[in-house]
Amino acid sequence: MTDTATVAATTDAPAPRYSWYALAVLTTVYALNFLDRTLIYILFTPIKKEMHFSDLQLALLGTTSFVIFYTLLGIPFGRLADRKSRKNIIASGLAIWSLFSGLTGFCDSFWTLFFCRVMVGVGEATLGPAALSLLSDYFPVRVRATVQSVYSSGIAVGGGLAFFLGGWIGQAFGWRWAFYLLGFPGLVLAVLVFLLREQPRGGMEVASAAQSSGDWKLLLRSKPLRYLLIGYALLGLASNNLGIWVPTFFVRVHELSILTIGAAAGVISVLVGIPAMVYGGYLSDRLRRAFRGGRMALTACAALVSIPLWIGLLFVDNLALLVTLNIVLYGVSILWVGPATADVHEISGPHLRGLAIGIFFSAVNIVAYGIGSPLIGKLSDVLGVATNAGQMRYSLLVCPAACAISALLLWLGSRARAAEAGAGAN
Repeated sequence: MTDTATVAATTDAPAPRYSWYALAVLTTVYALNFLDRTLIYILFTPIKKEMHFSDLQLALLGTTSFVIFYTLLGIPFGRLADRKSRKNIIASGLAIWSLFSGLTGFCDSFWTLFFCRVMVGVGEATLGPAALSLLSDYFPVRVRATVQSVYSSGIAVGGGLAFFLGGWIGQAFGWRWAFYLLGFPGLVLAVLVFLLREQPRGGMEVASAAQSSGDWKLLLRSKPLRYLLIGYALLGLASNNLGIWVPTFFVRVHELSILTIGAAAGVISVLVGIPAMVYGGYLSDRLRRAFRGGRMALTACAALVSIPLWIGLLFVDNLALLVTLNIVLYGVSILWVGPATADVHEISGPHLRGLAIGIFFSAVNIVAYGIGSPLIGKLSDVLGVATNAGQMRYSLLVCPAACAISALLLWLGSRARAAEAGAGAN
């Protein structure tokens, strides 16, 4: 595979105002996406208390139920995003996941909760491939990682609101009301998405002949893409479980209330997550101009730095130091999404973007949600966390181990990207 060829001359002009409006709408949708996805994590403790679930069952509800169809449908929806109206795909998915997120509050058994979480995953599978593809046609290539990092800051906003509002509502009114009040409003936002303008594909760039063919087999031939997929899947395992299991870790090991954790996590997500994601995208674009593998070199360093931060978070008992470590680790753990999706788009080209992003998100979510989270839950059960909460430190060591392997793979991917550029120049 080769990069998108020559950027069209018109892409040197500033992006029109409407592009920024579309970015604002889609970022809001992504924030709601992540809110509905992560809301259940801050509510693990009251749900477990009422329903008498094991940690493995909580992991199955929090991640496996969601990821089953999110993963299975991510690739078909990605292919659909390469062919059909992307704004209509997003709006339909938003309506589905908002409806079932709200309905979660009415559930009274493991399997009804499981079904609602499955349907949230079905709806949310539509968003990533379609939204990121649409944004690549709203903005020029030179700011692609920056724009996609602004969009990806919805992770920080949505996660922050899920923890802050979910913790407050769950503490004050019960966990069911958190789903009622935070799930159903997405139905209104779906109308705004239906009204967005669809953009011509590839209007911001000139693709090579190979990319223009839309031959999906080209994706399989890309060595950098293979490193990218596995490397970010492992990094995603660590960064996602920072939000999935660490709040419960603080409740059990450090005996903090969900209200306290929710408020702290909400503030950290917004004040740290947004600038970390946006600056990470901006810096990766600058490094990309210096050499083709610059984006993955940056995220490889972030994965490497995360290892000692994780170990400190798990084994330090001083509360002030814990908060400091959590802040730094969160910032480092969240900056990779924009650079990753920008590289996926460059490697795949405009006619395979949706499919490539679908494959990317499927790989990340299989490893992070389908494997990582249940593995940590099962290890916690085996280690006897129910009777000795401190044992949870050891089940969470899965995360720094994943960061170590990720750092190596992303560095190799960076070198492969640089070598690809050198071969293209010869």
